[in-house]
Amino acid sequence: MSKRVVIPRVAVVGLGLIGCSWIKGLRVRGCVNGVRGYDRNLDSMQLALSEGLIDHYSENIAEVVADADLVIVSVPIMAMRPVLESIREHIGAHTVITDVGSVKGSVARDAAAVFGPEFDRFVLGHPIAGSERSGVMAADENLYVRHKVIITPEAHTSRAALALVRDAWSAVGADIEHMSVDHHDEVLAATSHLPHLLAYSLVDTLANSHENKEIFNYAAGGFRDFTRIAASSPVMWRDIFGANKDQILKTLDLFSHDLAFLRAAIEQGDSTTVMGVLTRAKSARDHFSKILARRAYVEPMKTASISYIANPGKALSGSFRVPGDKSISHRSIMLGSLANGTTEVTGFLEGEDSLATLQAFRDMGVVIEGPHRGRVTIHGVGLHGLQAPPNALYLGNSGTSMRLLAGLMAGQAFDVEMTGDESLSKRPMGRVADPLALMGAIVDTAEAGRPPLKVKGGSALKGIHYDLPMASAQVKSCVLLAGLYAEGETSVTEPAPTRDHTERMLRGFGYDVAVEGNKVTLRSGGELTSTEIDVPSDISSAAFFMVGASIMPGSDITLEHVGINPTRIGVINILRAMGGNIEVLNEREVGGEPVADIRVRAAQLKGIHIPEDQVPLAIDEFPAIFIAAACADGETILTGAEELRVKESDRIQAMVDGLVTLGVNAVGTDDGAVIQGFGAEGSFGGGEIDSQHDHRIAMSFAMASLRGSAPIVVRDCANVATSFPSFVELSTTAGLELVVEGGDSE
Repeated sequence: MSKRVVIPRVAVVGLGLIGCSWIKGLRVRGCVNGVRGYDRNLDSMQLALSEGLIDHYSENIAEVVADADLVIVSVPIMAMRPVLESIREHIGAHTVITDVGSVKGSVARDAAAVFGPEFDRFVLGHPIAGSERSGVMAADENLYVRHKVIITPEAHTSRAALALVRDAWSAVGADIEHMSVDHHDEVLAATSHLPHLLAYSLVDTLANSHENKEIFNYAAGGFRDFTRIAASSPVMWRDIFGANKDQILKTLDLFSHDLAFLRAAIEQGDSTTVMGVLTRAKSARDHFSKILARRAYVEPMKTASISYIANPGKALSGSFRVPGDKSISHRSIMLGSLANGTTEVTGFLEGEDSLATLQAFRDMGVVIEGPHRGRVTIHGVGLHGLQAPPNALYLGNSGTSMRLLAGLMAGQAFDVEMTGDESLSKRPMGRVADPLALMGAIVDTAEAGRPPLKVKGGSALKGIHYDLPMASAQVKSCVLLAGLYAEGETSVTEPAPTRDHTERMLRGFGYDVAVEGNKVTLRSGGELTSTEIDVPSDISSAAFFMVGASIMPGSDITLEHVGINPTRIGVINILRAMGGNIEVLNEREVGGEPVADIRVRAAQLKGIHIPEDQVPLAIDEFPAIFIAAACADGETILTGAEELRVKESDRIQAMVDGLVTLGVNAVGTDDGAVIQGFGAEGSFGGGEIDSQHDHRIAMSFAMASLRGSAPIVVRDCANVATSFPSFVELSTTAGLELVVEGGDSE
């Protein structure tokens, strides 16, 4: 929301589009009391006066800036120093100066030369906005609304001066970001200055061609779009290219190198390399706002707050297919990338967690086409074909990505850093760092074993036998994947059965894996061979609907093509033990994974002591099971589930707190919970739930609304997109009364 500010006296030096739009925006919003203007062009000053943009103008610049509270300098880069010299002796003792130029290093040097290196009232700024029109008449009071303005304060910049300029930009609706001067010029060289240089160069090259008439007669929309910016002011861009020469040359050299690489690939008919360039470029363009300045790799992505307002619903009905299994989607990208040949994947989950894994392998040089409607084509590079990524691998909210990748990265020749969002940055990674260290890997974590994770390349790994201290498919998989690169034999023994997707998929890619009871063993030296993978629907996503249909009278649904891997069916076993009416139909095997259709009809559940041997088989489904327990007759006791306290959130505490808010008698324990169900005649009360940014908490309480007596508001639901991007659409079609409140990602 724009911040209210009133600046008594403003001076504008240079009455072009950028400065005039800022002033017009401030004027129409009542944020300035008086504005004086100066421009070398008398007509511009007279026009600005007649249009009401300024109250006074003068051909004497000293008269314009005298006693001004804020001076906005909007002149070409090469005119900056003369202008600053002409106002130096005439500004007041408290006057703040700011600029709008697209090269900050040059302006910073000019300001230091004119006012002295410690002058603290010059605030360097650059609005990322413009128009094909120019001049006073093009001024637009809404030009900066929801557009970025980059401010580049220096170490000595006055806080008060910075606050004034920030307030003036905020008042016209701009989104303000801070950068260092050098970083700004590097980013703008790549995202603005180089594209303009290339557009001018391409038009000039084609204009000098002897066939230029034919070329321009048949120029398609793409040519016009790309070269439109070559219609800008040549004088302005000449000055910019000179002022930011070093950064432009560095970026131009990088582009020239990559262009030569692409030319060679086309010349040699290397379609895979060409496709790699195109797919990486499309992915980058699709996520342009997130990767601007490479921030997506080094700091958390910001996501607007999203809330669910869940009203009491009706019975669930219909036959439908929930998204693909997240665990299998992750592994299909990982093993497909390391295989020899091309792997085709269908049913891929296009959620943020799976896409984080996909992007990580693109960053390491793997050509991946898609995803498009769940179809992904992976051009594998072999076990030893990955390349060093250009930056840290940003894995968003995906603990699976980070833990499994830690094992794979331990066997690479290059160093890798892995980072994640705020939630992932709190999750324990020592559990994978410890066994990798036993294998000879060098893995550094932040305090208390938290991300970021830094894996040193070139370590000589040795196979080990590892007894898992807790049942964890992610730790087991990490060790096994590191074993692909370790000398000799690697084996893992688990205290209780966990998901075996890694073992199954390794065998599907032709790699020999031995399973004897609770021990899994493999040897290095083998190869992965490309295959086809049909990802079944995720039973973790299906679990919300299984619970919803069970607790809501009159419900009858069929969930299609759901994975029923024996290590994942704890939720079915537990709901059946509670009296659930669940049928497993049309059982079959697809790509080594058992699949079935699951019919669920309403049934009055009863409380049970959940068998501890089912806990590892339902570890991700317990938030939904807590909702089922609240609706049951009698008491439900969960023990042996301490792992739930270190998921995306402390799921035990988050669920217990939410249940208590809705009027349920629930108590958390160190390794579980005790829940007193309200039975057939009871219902959830209304209330506001903090999901702790945990997608499973959010979806569970949304499903609770089926038995609600009043609306349930679930806060911080943006992370639902990590595993179930179509949750709202699918659940409302099935019968939930769910409304989304909030915005999109930045």
